[in-house]
Amino acid sequence: MKYRPLGNTDLSLSELTLGTMTWGEQNTEAEAHQQIDMALAAGINCLDVAEMYPVPPKAETQGLTEAYLGTWLQKNGQRDRLVVATKVTGPGETFHYLRGGTRLTRQQILDAAEASLKRLQTDYIDLYQIHWPERQTNFFGRLGYQHVTDELGIPIEETLRACEELVSSGKVRHIGISNETPWGMHEYLRLSEQHNLPRIVSVQNPYNLLNRIYEVGLAEMSIREKIGLLAYSPLAFGVLSGKYLQGQRPAKARLTLYERFQRYTSPMAEQVTAAYVDLANAHGLNPSQMALAFVTQQPFVTSNIIGATTLEQLDVNIGSSDLVLSDEVLDAIEQIHLLQPNPCP
Repeated sequence: MKYRPLGNTDLSLSELTLGTMTWGEQNTEAEAHQQIDMALAAGINCLDVAEMYPVPPKAETQGLTEAYLGTWLQKNGQRDRLVVATKVTGPGETFHYLRGGTRLTRQQILDAAEASLKRLQTDYIDLYQIHWPERQTNFFGRLGYQHVTDELGIPIEETLRACEELVSSGKVRHIGISNETPWGMHEYLRLSEQHNLPRIVSVQNPYNLLNRIYEVGLAEMSIREKIGLLAYSPLAFGVLSGKYLQGQRPAKARLTLYERFQRYTSPMAEQVTAAYVDLANAHGLNPSQMALAFVTQQPFVTSNIIGATTLEQLDVNIGSSDLVLSDEVLDAIEQIHLLQPNPCP
């Protein structure tokens, strides 16, 4: 396992991060602990959780993912071996059960961090991330931007100043953003410099062979500003493994269980996925490992967030860290991409 610096900080992240959004829904507490054990044994040092997890989000399971990591820490200690990343929930009417409706105000961020610390059974969070913006913009599959002239949102400065309080108190070491746009990243940087506030060190956005939108406006920002991508959905909800091709719906798989996950299931997505799976097979590669290795090898990526519901899947995904894609494979990937770029933004 290789390690990469987290922005300009003294922390280094493993090139793979263990994603956790299935814990408490598709995975039990015992299974979550087994995943942590396997990840650490392979050299993974970063775990990404969130206050709203597991997904699909609902009141009766909210917070279980953080709680499962917390019970592992309570049982095993080893806090200094882990980089714990969690996220504060952005606005949304569906989260009425969480703080009476989530907003990115100063008080809500402070309250959310305290609740996360309690569930995690730790006294500090290594990386605290804004899960999605307060303002209305294009994220979660929205490609085009439509401006809202009478928008009433919590200013980024208020959110950032709340994060500064958490950093100053020692409860948070570093801050990051998620599901952000180039303007949003720039605004966080501008406000940090203008008011001497903590600087964001990472951004967590989707990035995979079916969705390379990040390359258009944010990749350059990541490299020049040293704000690396924590890439989520690198397998596009498991679609790039090929297991859903030709209408297959394996038992207990995410797309089998939950109708809400339709982002990567269009006819065009299936056509392009089949091309990538055929390419992997032609070169004797596991399709999942090829897709993951492509993400990990990008120069703007700090860490690639892998997730799994079984230890067998997790073992395959971790194995992608040993794969270096050849120029021939990379050229072939680019040809497929050019024929149908970003079928699933």
